[in-house]
Amino acid sequence: MSKIKKALIVGGGIGGLSAGIALRKAGIEVEIAEISKEYNVYGVGIIQQANALRALDALGVADEAMRRGSPYGKLKLCTVNGMLIGETGTPPIGRFPSHNGISRKILHEVLHEAAIEHSVKFRMGLTIASIQNEENSINVEFTDGSTGTFDVLIGADGINSKVRKLVFGEYQPNYTGASVWRYAFKRPAELDTSYMFFGKNTKMGLVPMTAETMYMFLVSAEGDHNPIIPESELIPRLQAHLKEYSADLAKGLSEQITDPKGVIYRPLETLMLSLPWHKNRVIMIGDAAHATIPQLGSGAALAIEDAVVLGELINTDDSVETIFEKYIARRYERCKMVVDVSETIGKWEMMNWKGIELPEGANIAALMDKTLITLTENI
Repeated sequence: MSKIKKALIVGGGIGGLSAGIALRKAGIEVEIAEISKEYNVYGVGIIQQANALRALDALGVADEAMRRGSPYGKLKLCTVNGMLIGETGTPPIGRFPSHNGISRKILHEVLHEAAIEHSVKFRMGLTIASIQNEENSINVEFTDGSTGTFDVLIGADGINSKVRKLVFGEYQPNYTGASVWRYAFKRPAELDTSYMFFGKNTKMGLVPMTAETMYMFLVSAEGDHNPIIPESELIPRLQAHLKEYSADLAKGLSEQITDPKGVIYRPLETLMLSLPWHKNRVIMIGDAAHATIPQLGSGAALAIEDAVVLGELINTDDSVETIFEKYIARRYERCKMVVDVSETIGKWEMMNWKGIELPEGANIAALMDKTLITLTENI
């Protein structure tokens, strides 16, 4: 039986919700502190590969995610005019397909509903103000002035984590030089799977989310210094990037981009927390420990896997220190591989756009295939 009875999770995103479910399944009392006053999810769509679905199945929500999403096979790689040049993707795992496309909002709803069903307690509109991280307990003060005592604290509050700053000091994310744009559309009947098109200065992808909807992502280089783009410029800049894509699936998309608030734009950053990811009674998961860029579509999958592994290990009579050490032993190399490979692919893409010769042996599709096959191994 676990020596841990009560846990605080800071951050109610995909990783935090997944951790809440996993710990409740292990019999731990859980509170989630989420800084947003209500769930109004940022983002458009998300790609769940087979390993993410396997992890969601451990939480009991994979089937619901696939029911509300859009399962599909391999990703088709194409030129700007639609000529097929290859396929890639995580091989299916058991009954789980290579991919499931889903709205980020719907995924949050699936996880939030499961967390409520498992009696996770939510504290909305606040976060932590201070942490007393003792050998045998955690004492925290919240930003509303209230306090609490817990056996462990799980930092799941993203790339700009306040937990990480309070416990481990200042870590600055690394801007990669690229940015990603996303926008949702009605799904055309001919979109049978996801597609990625490689342009001279960008790459663009189309991903099914439901039977009726899809989203587009476009990766571009917008500047060397983490560029912020005013809302008034979002639509014309994105439409300009789309001009070179003449594939049938891309036709007419530019004219459908009419709502600047629907354009989700963000510079791409990475972060890898130095070992150990724990100190006394605090442990870090998801982007707070290992933020990656979407070149492998695996950031959310890693956070869900983190939660599943932590829930499994907490459901033992090991000491907190031993649980945390076992967690890192199972997660560090896998997460670092995704962060490093994603960053390498991003660098090669940037080199292509700038007309710089790639290193000898550099092959983006082959590296993606090798890494995605590795992700099918047990977590």
